[in-house]
Amino acid sequence: MSAHETYLLDRAVTENSHRLDTYRAAGGYETLEKVLKDPVEPKQVIEELKDSGLRGRGGAGFPTGLKLSFMPDVEKDPRPRYLAINADESEPGTCKDRVLMREDPHGLIEGILITCWAIRAKASYVYVRGEYRHEYDRVAQALEEARAAGLVGKNVLGTDFSCEIFMHKGAGAYICGEETGLMESLEGKRGHPRPKPPFPAGFGLWGSPTTVNNVETIFNVPFIIQRGAAWYRTMGTAKSPGNFLCGISGHVERPGVYEVPLGIPARQIIEEIAGGVWKGRELKAWIPGGSSTGLMPASTIDTPMDHDSLKEAGSMLGTGAIIALDETACVVRASEVIARFYDHESCGQCSQCREGTQWLYQVFSRIEHGHGRVEDVELLESLANGMAPGKTICALADAAAIPTHAVVRHFRDELLQHVELGRCPFDGNGGEGTATRREPAGASA
Repeated sequence: MSAHETYLLDRAVTENSHRLDTYRAAGGYETLEKVLKDPVEPKQVIEELKDSGLRGRGGAGFPTGLKLSFMPDVEKDPRPRYLAINADESEPGTCKDRVLMREDPHGLIEGILITCWAIRAKASYVYVRGEYRHEYDRVAQALEEARAAGLVGKNVLGTDFSCEIFMHKGAGAYICGEETGLMESLEGKRGHPRPKPPFPAGFGLWGSPTTVNNVETIFNVPFIIQRGAAWYRTMGTAKSPGNFLCGISGHVERPGVYEVPLGIPARQIIEEIAGGVWKGRELKAWIPGGSSTGLMPASTIDTPMDHDSLKEAGSMLGTGAIIALDETACVVRASEVIARFYDHESCGQCSQCREGTQWLYQVFSRIEHGHGRVEDVELLESLANGMAPGKTICALADAAAIPTHAVVRHFRDELLQHVELGRCPFDGNGGEGTATRREPAGASA
C-alpha cells in the first residue's frame, strides 16, 4: 500500500465545517487566491490535473485533466462556456457526494471556481438530486456566504475573474445523472440524453462549450493544485491515483462513507473498515461500485478497488459504492429489485432500453416468484446481449444489462434452483428483505 492520508473528509468531520469561517480557518480559498493572484495560467491548472492522473468519480473514470482540455481555445471560440456539476447521485448504493455537499460545501465551491478559471468559464450550474433537500440548502447557504465575501460573482477576490454559480434542483430522475440528460433538464426540457457526437465540449448547455464533472471529482481539484500532482500520486495506484470515498451499505456491521486509497482490496474495506458481515454471517456476494456494476461472488473480494483491477475481474469501479449481501440473501431477488429500478428509470427513447429493461424485470420476477422456466436463464442473456454494449443513446441499457450478465455468469445455479423448486429457496429462512414479496404485474407472462 502506498502512502495514504485523508484529505477529502478532514474538514467534513469538524464542527460547523459547512461555515465559511471554519473553512477559511482550515486554509480554505487560499488555493483559489494563489491561482488568481500569483497568477497561475489556466493551462497550468489543466496540465497539473493531467499530471495528477485524477479520474472522474462519477462512474466512468475518465481522466479529468484530459476532459477539461477538450474545451476549445477561448481565442478561437468566443461562445460563453459553462461548467456543470453533476450532484444528481442517483446510482443505487451511492451516497458519497451528499456528505461533501452537506459537511463541506465551500470545498466544492472552491473546486468549481478553480475549474472555471481553468476552462475560462464565467458560470457554473450545480445540478442537485431532488431528494437532497438538506444538501441543496447547505450549498445554497454556502454560496450566499461566498458571494457576500467577494468569492463568487463579479471580480472574484478583487481580480478580473468573474464567475457565477447557480443551483438547480432535479426532480428525482435517474436519467438526469447522464451528462447530456442533465443538460437537457437544465435547459428546461425533458431529461432525454442526446446522441453523441456532438460532445458537450463542442455543443453543451445552450449550444455552448460545456464540461460536466462529478462533485467528488471537482472536490479534489484544490488539493491537487495546492499540493501538486506528485503528492497526489503518492496515494492510490499508478493508473488510478488518489483517494476515493467508498460508501458501503448492505449487510455489514458499520455501513457508512469512508475515505480510502484507490487500489485497496475490497476485503479490507468490508472486513476491517466496515466491521465485517453483520450477525456473524458469511459474505455471499458484493457489488463494487453501485448497482450497475453487477453482483460479484464472495471469492472475488481480494480484488483491488481500482479501475483496471475491477475491469479485469469483469466489473467496474463505478461510483465506488460497495453493497454487501450475506449468505441468507437471495441474488435473484436482488436482481429483480435492480431490474425494476432500471425499468422504472428508462426514459424510453431507445427501444432496446425501453423494452429490454421491462423484459429483464418481468423475467427476473417470474423466476423469483416461482414461475420461471429453464430457458429463462438463456433468455436473460439474450436480452442483455441485445441491450449492450453501446446499442443505445446513453448507458442506461448497459447499466441494466451488466448486472444481468453478472448474475447469470456467477450465480447461474441459484437461478436454476429457483426454477427447479418453483419458489425462492430463501423464503422464510430469516434472510432480511427476502421473505416479504409482492407478485408483480406480468410475473407469469
